[in-house]
Amino acid sequence: MCSECGCSISSQSSTKEVKILTNILSKNEEEALKNKEHLGGIFCMNFMGSPGCGKTTLLEALIDKNIFKLGVVEGDLETNLDAIRIQNKGAYAYQVSTGQTCHLDAKMVHHALHHLPLEKLDLVVIENVGNLVCPASYKLGEDINVAFVSVPEGSDKVAKYPVMFKNADVLVISKVGLLEHFDFSVEDAKLNAKKLNPNIKIFCIDSKNGSGVDEFCSFIKEQIKAKKGE
Repeated sequence: MCSECGCSISSQSSTKEVKILTNILSKNEEEALKNKEHLGGIFCMNFMGSPGCGKTTLLEALIDKNIFKLGVVEGDLETNLDAIRIQNKGAYAYQVSTGQTCHLDAKMVHHALHHLPLEKLDLVVIENVGNLVCPASYKLGEDINVAFVSVPEGSDKVAKYPVMFKNADVLVISKVGLLEHFDFSVEDAKLNAKKLNPNIKIFCIDSKNGSGVDEFCSFIKEQIKAKKGE
């Protein structure tokens, strides 16, 4: 839990605590709108999921396709390891180290955007802090939210963390190359996601062997064209 979000709010919390959280979220939404204006015609995705679910590996696979002019905002509690991975692949990246905060907020992202060459980009991906709870409550100026659940995590995570998947526009079921080794039901994950959000788009991807990556790229290309009004 962190001191800056609602993860410590419970049914026993005071009206004052709830009001403070409401004010924080309201202020964050104002900042998120500024980020959307700042991005202009650049399509932006917010990648959310638990640590190790495959967010960075999918970004590397997207960079390898060499289709998009991509910039990445990386969020982690500590280290710049993920930003280095993205930079080593040849894309722009800026690391945000949040310390004890378990999510990115719109102000952190705004600062990061000023360190990316937006004039050269047609796609920005915000890779949020690894967490299946708090990032879902914070708008960042993104066009769509992409929630991840990996095969090793178990298909029950979609039902167990409903806020994350209800607020997602896209579900990525990642590491599907490992299905034979884990008790993961793709159909259960899809069914539970559709119950939470009937309009959610679902992609089954293995970034290591390339399965599903081309389909996801085609989806992104369509979104970029739509954002540019093409």
